[in-house]
Amino acid sequence: MGHLAADAPARIGERMPLLIGLSLAALTLRPQIVGLGPLLPDIQASLGISHAVAGLLLTIPLLCMGVFAPIAPVLAGRVGAVRAVTVAVALIAIAGLLRVVAPGAVSLLALTFIVGAGMGLGNALMVVAVKERFADHPLLLTSVYTAAIQLGSSLAAVLAVPLAVWLDGWRFTLLAFSLAAVVSLAGWALMARSAPRARPPGVFPRFPLRSGIAWVFVAMFSVMGIIYYGLTAWLPAAYVELGWSQATTGWLAAAFNIATVPAAIAVGIAGARVSRRRGMLIAASTMAVSSLLLALAPGGAGAWIIFAGLANGAMFTISMSLPLDVADHPVDVGAVAGMMLFIGYIVTALAPTLLGALRDLTGNFDLVLLTFPIGALAIAACASTLSAARLRRGVRDRSG
Repeated sequence: MGHLAADAPARIGERMPLLIGLSLAALTLRPQIVGLGPLLPDIQASLGISHAVAGLLLTIPLLCMGVFAPIAPVLAGRVGAVRAVTVAVALIAIAGLLRVVAPGAVSLLALTFIVGAGMGLGNALMVVAVKERFADHPLLLTSVYTAAIQLGSSLAAVLAVPLAVWLDGWRFTLLAFSLAAVVSLAGWALMARSAPRARPPGVFPRFPLRSGIAWVFVAMFSVMGIIYYGLTAWLPAAYVELGWSQATTGWLAAAFNIATVPAAIAVGIAGARVSRRRGMLIAASTMAVSSLLLALAPGGAGAWIIFAGLANGAMFTISMSLPLDVADHPVDVGAVAGMMLFIGYIVTALAPTLLGALRDLTGNFDLVLLTFPIGALAIAACASTLSAARLRRGVRDRSG
């Protein structure tokens, strides 16, 4: 265990305020991007921008989630994980509020970049904070904050359009999400006050570019992102082409996100009783079957999308816990997570556009939808290499 984790109280109950605070902080890491998707037509009409420019409002945060992930362990090494999380959530909340009054596309995109920077830092800092403060319960705490991330996504997906209708405009939806981020920031700051001050290690991470197991993590996370954001972007459009209404496909997207929450919690409850390899194999296999059925038997999509959401929630939670298994010190955990998120989200950011190009090339969504079960099988193949012994050797084993 890392030297910072060793100073943590023995009983997790004594750290409950910090656990609650981490959950509140994690709630802010998705709504500003997930909730924006359904509002893009309104934003285009309001600002008079093209589809390409509107698409940047989603692409920029995804790229930032990759680009800023390697910076997170550096920031944590300088000021400590707790203070670094405060910086990340503050960026999301403040830039989110400023986006509400952005007068045009340029300022909106610039502020979106800052929101994305906060998301990118926050994603990676969660892993560092768990290693720094909860190294004795890594999977449980990972499941708690990933469940909070998924809950934030679910609420954003469900509430984005109704809020815009009720409050008369997309700016008011962004205002609601940003005010919620301010509340989360205040809650985090209050809860984190009780945490003992850990001395930052003052060292910079060494990214494990020569570690085979780190590259396995990268591969799994990248494909997982392609599946999640690919389904989010194109499943509704594919089903509209089959004659489904937009309202119905919107509920499919909401169900997909909602189902991730209980899956994340279940992974934490299962704990060490299910190995990382077995858990990932079960989840990837479930995703392969359910996404294949989404392509071949759309009549049962209501059931298939729930199983796909459960699979995604489990895969995401396990993936975010893997860096904790292969490094001892918080800053080294951050280096592994930063590498995984950096490459993973950059690949993910390209996926919606490339899959859209595949639709244009073939004239239908058949091959696009088949990409997802194939990707899930690739995740299963990678997961099959994650033996307990290999995880114990960690990133110090340069041969992987």
